[in-house]
Amino acid sequence: MCNSTETPQLCVTLFMEVFLLSKTILIIEDEQAIQNIIKAFLEDAGYKTILAEDGMDGIEKFQTYHPNLVLLDLMLPKMDGFAVCEQIRKESDTPIIMLTALDDEDSQMKGFDLVADDYITKPFSMPLVVRRIEAVLRRTDRKNETSTVIRYKDICLNAESYEVSVGETGITLTAREFEILKLFLENQGRVFTRDNLLNSIWGYDYFGDEKIVNTHIKNIRRKLGVDYIETIRGVGYKIEKEN
Repeated sequence: MCNSTETPQLCVTLFMEVFLLSKTILIIEDEQAIQNIIKAFLEDAGYKTILAEDGMDGIEKFQTYHPNLVLLDLMLPKMDGFAVCEQIRKESDTPIIMLTALDDEDSQMKGFDLVADDYITKPFSMPLVVRRIEAVLRRTDRKNETSTVIRYKDICLNAESYEVSVGETGITLTAREFEILKLFLENQGRVFTRDNLLNSIWGYDYFGDEKIVNTHIKNIRRKLGVDYIETIRGVGYKIEKEN
């Protein structure tokens, strides 16, 4: 705890160090050079790291150490990243960020279908990776906020339990898809541009392709099975106010 003799900046620094040191990240990556770079950057940023060099080892380390977040390469020996992600999702909603040289839309769609929380293509900037990790962990921590249930037609969204249902059917969304849907439901009638959504959900430090918004909207519509999100051509998206 800070005392009266410490400056506000020092207090903030001490708080962030304590916060980050409580976070453990599992790095599942078979390329030693990339693994070492990621480990060095994350530990320099204050995170604890655990290393795994193949998919099977990654599953074992995940079950043993219960990390706060998983950085997951897709092209892995013994078990590929998609299979690892699927296995983790059967037992946990721990955030998963996929790291891969596969930058085609089908690969990204498959990753999001498996409920990955983010998808970063190689080559990548390590400062950007650290920022994306921070953003995903912030969203995960918000799961413990005060319970809020939002209902819209036959959609029910519970902000505390991170659950979404359409009628009697439960829907599995990634953390980012959940936040997008929640934003629309909380702001019925408001039009959100891509930039609005990137700033609100991804954060101001996002430097990727803004078309990622289109992919997430497409996934939400498909998973819900109802098309309540309206495209305003040339502008953005909105959900109509419920009568």
